Amino acid sequence: MSGTFIGMPVFPPPTHPAFPKAAREAVRNPTLRGNLRHATHTIRAKRAKAVAELSDWDRLREAGRLIKDHTLRHLERHLLRLEESVTAAGGTVHWAADADEANRIVAGLVKATGESEVVKVKSMATQEIGLNEALEAEGIRAYETDLAELIVQLGRDRPSHILVPAIHRNRGEIRDIFREEMGRWGRPAPEGLTDTPAELAEAARLHLREKFLRAKVGISGANFMVAETGTLVVVESEGNGRMCLTLPETLISVVGIEKVVPTWRDLEVFLQTLPRSSTAERMNPYTSMWTGTTDEDGPSAFHLVLLDNGRTDTLADQVGRQALRCIRCSACLNVCPVYERAGGHAYGSVYPGPIGAILSPQLRGTESEIDASLPYASSLCGACYEVCPVAIDIPEVLVHLRERVVEGGVTVRQGNKVVLKPAKGHAAERAAMRAARWTFSHPGALRTGQRLASRTRRLQPRTLPGPGKAWSGTRDLPAVPAEPFRDWWQRTHGGKDGAE
Repeated sequence: MSGTFIGMPVFPPPTHPAFPKAAREAVRNPTLRGNLRHATHTIRAKRAKAVAELSDWDRLREAGRLIKDHTLRHLERHLLRLEESVTAAGGTVHWAADADEANRIVAGLVKATGESEVVKVKSMATQEIGLNEALEAEGIRAYETDLAELIVQLGRDRPSHILVPAIHRNRGEIRDIFREEMGRWGRPAPEGLTDTPAELAEAARLHLREKFLRAKVGISGANFMVAETGTLVVVESEGNGRMCLTLPETLISVVGIEKVVPTWRDLEVFLQTLPRSSTAERMNPYTSMWTGTTDEDGPSAFHLVLLDNGRTDTLADQVGRQALRCIRCSACLNVCPVYERAGGHAYGSVYPGPIGAILSPQLRGTESEIDASLPYASSLCGACYEVCPVAIDIPEVLVHLRERVVEGGVTVRQGNKVVLKPAKGHAAERAAMRAARWTFSHPGALRTGQRLASRTRRLQPRTLPGPGKAWSGTRDLPAVPAEPFRDWWQRTHGGKDGAE
């Protein structure tokens, strides 16, 4: 192997405010909430209809889970095979342990071509490592070519959704961004541009066309990498990916190591589940695949940058590693009541929603304020697990990470075992959990507590005091029964199993 993976922080420790504070600001924005509600309800309704067309959806979902779990258990073997296949097909493989190394590699490759501009296919991995900013620091301008990513870039904004990064913008806002910003980046918006979808799409097409035809370097991510042949796969809906992958002379792909699948047969499963779970389509309008280079067509130079950036640290966690199954479909975002109200920016990461709440704290660690708060950005309703096409049990991982935040303990950071200290601000929670553990391990104390609660039920408040007041302000506290179950069972059945 040409490099060793040691997980490092995604970027310097985030300074983003904790999720509750950021979410509080978001829910006060009626335009944002309206945009999110309309978009998420529309997407999830279409997805449900598309999934219902397949009688074997549950078996496809289970197949995807098994393929991903097998691949993660034998990741080194499949990555080595991928490197051999890519190299044999004329490509060059680079191994990047962290964001800084990946950015240095890509900047060096672009500089070697003598170019100062690149066109990009939508890539969450390059957003994760801050590639655009790193290239800009080296005098290289990166142009996003996905329509939503273009809107985000022109608006000096941040993505707020995995599939639809500009989901928080409405048509009027997009029109204003195009009018004001397009001229600074290239071809200006047409005079008299309105907010009709057709006109906005045409303005973007004209703006991007000159960049496609001029660019000598393209940068992409990949949805999947097939170890068997060294083939990379990008699925998209607009055709911009096809332009970026075929027209430039040099193509650089930055891909997380978890995106590898062993064989073409494995890929077939995900090409059925990904489009239905993401865009609610039977198949993507554009599915682009490339294997190395050829003399007749496409780029003459291909570089694959395999990115770790905390993934092997995540792999070391037997519960948390299932987050690496994620195929970035965004189905969990569209059913999440928390995401629908708070939006993606509150998560402080390129990965928002339920999957971001379990992935970001593992890639970056839970030491920062935002990452320590993300495992709590959920009601644990389980809707995310129900729609996940690779059966990631997100609620299970959320509870697991909450325990890590509250109790601390042993974890893996930068390839080494470290002992985390309990996070500040959770003393009451720690005390409550330890008291519960002691009580449940002492049956006599539990029985006494239950009887005391039943006998004093008329004196108990209808709402919780102190910090619990906010919780019970929107929920009914469960009524305490007049008699504990143990006492009822003893009285009616004599404590004997199977008694009538």
